[in-house]
Amino acid sequence: MDTSHRIRALINRIARLDAAHSWGGDLNPAQRGALEYLVQANRYSRAPSHVAEYLGTTRGTMSQTLKVLSRKGYIAEETSKSDKRSISYTPTEAGREVLTASNPIAVAFESLNLDEQAELENALRRGLQLALKANGGQSFGLCKTCEHYDPQEVNGFCKLLSVSLSVGENNKICVEHKEVANGAS
Repeated sequence: MDTSHRIRALINRIARLDAAHSWGGDLNPAQRGALEYLVQANRYSRAPSHVAEYLGTTRGTMSQTLKVLSRKGYIAEETSKSDKRSISYTPTEAGREVLTASNPIAVAFESLNLDEQAELENALRRGLQLALKANGGQSFGLCKTCEHYDPQEVNGFCKLLSVSLSVGENNKICVEHKEVANGAS
């Protein structure tokens, strides 16, 4: 087995261990994944289709997952004021709180020294970027790493949407993210 296959096997094994741990409480791995995404996503990236695309699942499956999370009180549904057919979801305090439980995978990675963590994160991010590019997927990067991001305002400004960002929003995932042309993000 070559190196790329061994890396893929390691990533899959870690993902399966993480998913097995995700059955804690009243959440299954799909629900936990959707909730984790919504906590990290900016206000423009919380539609069911965005969550489905980010997690690589169907819109129908994600719609059912989001309905369950809403019934459990972990997210709140919001209807767009401009388009009553458009909905998005916002994590509730209970939703944010349920994600604070200790995670053995996160603890394991935290035990790596900071240089190892940074090296691993950069390698995985680059691998993800290449896989998304090969499959025509969306990057879903942080606002502050996007070519549409302008840091001139206090919290940043999105040139694509022509909106000022809220406090901390530059560190949120955006569905409109576009890799910086030189790939520096």
